[in-house]
Amino acid sequence: MSDDDNRQDPWIDGPELGDDQARAASRQHEAPRESTGEKSAGDGSGRESAEVLRERQRLEQLHMMGRWVDGVLVEQRRTRRWKLFFRFFFLALLLASLAVIFYGLFGLSSATAPTGPHLGVVEVKGVIDGDSPANAERVIEGLNRAWEAEGSQAVVLQIDSPGGSPVQSQRIYAEVMRLREQGDKPIIAVIEDIGASGAYYIAAAADEIIAAPASLVGSIGVIFSSFGFEEAIERLGVERRLYAAGDNKGFLDPFSSVAPEQQEFWETVLETTHRQFIDDVREGRGDRLADNDNLFSGLVWSGEQALDLGLVDSLGSLHGLSRQRLGDVQLRDYTPSLDPFERISRQFGRVAAEWLGATSRNQSPLRYQLP
Repeated sequence: MSDDDNRQDPWIDGPELGDDQARAASRQHEAPRESTGEKSAGDGSGRESAEVLRERQRLEQLHMMGRWVDGVLVEQRRTRRWKLFFRFFFLALLLASLAVIFYGLFGLSSATAPTGPHLGVVEVKGVIDGDSPANAERVIEGLNRAWEAEGSQAVVLQIDSPGGSPVQSQRIYAEVMRLREQGDKPIIAVIEDIGASGAYYIAAAADEIIAAPASLVGSIGVIFSSFGFEEAIERLGVERRLYAAGDNKGFLDPFSSVAPEQQEFWETVLETTHRQFIDDVREGRGDRLADNDNLFSGLVWSGEQALDLGLVDSLGSLHGLSRQRLGDVQLRDYTPSLDPFERISRQFGRVAAEWLGATSRNQSPLRYQLP
């Protein structure tokens, strides 16, 4: 027996194993190998998971970037749309303004105005003032246009006004009297809702006055109104500082007291202006005025009452007058057109002044106007 034969082999030495024992021993021998393999596979799987996570984060970042870019593009498109909208809006506004200007300058009435015999109408509407539509310059220009027009059979003053400035009223009155004395065509005043004070002053110069039965007519008087705030500012602790050269220069200041002699003087100014009004009405109306003590007291009457007092000659309307003289309504307006922008600015200024409680400084404090 050789030495190799005498050596013991651990695989074959020992007791003989049965089938079950051999399978169990084989499983114990393979277990460490499997454990080592699983550990190696686990390391590979971890590396793969980290790469997937990084890739996912990158894709999410790209997605967020894409959404941000889309949002910026949407906002830019929206901004462009608004810019286009405002550009078209202002363009439309400009075109509309130009259309209004052309309409105001040329008007559509010229195309439809009668070319044959007609009544030449001049409007006196609203408060009579130098900075209002019913100012002397505008009314006088309209009067001369209607007077000189060949087809105009009569000049009609269409009055709807509570009165206003004595000076503006006197200027229009004087022009009507000048045209009336020429005698080429009649001048007729037609009173709509109201023809009072300075408006009636103008109407009195016409050859004939027509009013509606319910029109308000008259108010032949002068008015001045103000407030006295001297005690109010004393209670508020406000000091009024007024510097003037002349003892009576500031006697109309509402924050200063009025001395009795100053009040007496101011009343003489009112009486003088009232006398001018009365004299001109008497000259214009003549003996058609009734003998009534209240005629020049400042009262206002209805058209029906005014007819009895001789303040108007008949009751009627503008259209009725046209049918009576021409057999049909044939009217043409000769009142100069107002600049639309000037009209808007005047209206805005007037409303602002009313809100602030202020009046225009170029207005006379005396008024031929209803309070």
